[in-house]
Amino acid sequence: MARTTRQRRHTPVEEELPAEAAERLALMAEAARQREDVERNRAAWNRWATDYCMPGLRAWQADEPFWGLWELPESELNVLDEVGEGTDVIELGCGTAYACAWVAERGGMPVGLDVAEAQLESARMLLKQFGHEFPLVRASADEVPFADESFDIALSEYGASTWLDPARWVPEAARLLRPGGLLVFVVNSSYLMTCTSEEGYVASSELVRDYFDMGRCEFAADNTVEYHLGHGDWIRVLGANGFSVEDLVEVRPREGAEARYDFVSADWARRWPSEEIWRARKAR
Repeated sequence: MARTTRQRRHTPVEEELPAEAAERLALMAEAARQREDVERNRAAWNRWATDYCMPGLRAWQADEPFWGLWELPESELNVLDEVGEGTDVIELGCGTAYACAWVAERGGMPVGLDVAEAQLESARMLLKQFGHEFPLVRASADEVPFADESFDIALSEYGASTWLDPARWVPEAARLLRPGGLLVFVVNSSYLMTCTSEEGYVASSELVRDYFDMGRCEFAADNTVEYHLGHGDWIRVLGANGFSVEDLVEVRPREGAEARYDFVSADWARRWPSEEIWRARKAR
């Protein structure tokens, strides 16, 4: 049967979108994917929260703060060396909020922020148990409900620094910090990630992941998304947001250290850095 005029008029025609519209749609799609990543990670941490109650309690009880996979002491790493009376500190991804408690014990004024309600519920119980009082806020670290230049220090120990795109949380940290403010964050090292397969098993002594393709890393086994950058990319994203790098500590565990997690052994971490502590200063 021959087509009618009406049929011809409604025949689909492929047309290229204007460049500006195509870019806008791409940005919208990327924003939607990133929000999906946040929700996936939120769900995971709500599931895992009970597993972190006892480690959190032990950290709250500690006589001295300790950091990272190998629990090296504050006296060695000096993560909190600029915290004093009245120092305003925000922790981006606080979990059970033990780091906030350490800040409070030094006279600082901490705020704990986390995306997972179950994590914050654990933190509230510990606040009550230990008699501390400081704010806990449920929000993603790329959308923090505080005014510009509200804090002296922004801290993240495997919080936003691992579970959120640095292109989103680093600008937010810069916004929140006062001129001259300090950003301190702890992450898995680029060495560790290049030796860890996409399935997320124990780090090997061979390179199994492309260094230049790091960034957004999906782990299907637990339906989570992590973000890992190489050193050059970290320097660039920090610099683009007004930070200058003051120090990079490539952590090495002590001899005889015992691994708390099964994805890296102490022997491996004695040979290559398994984690990094970055210190960056916002321009005055």
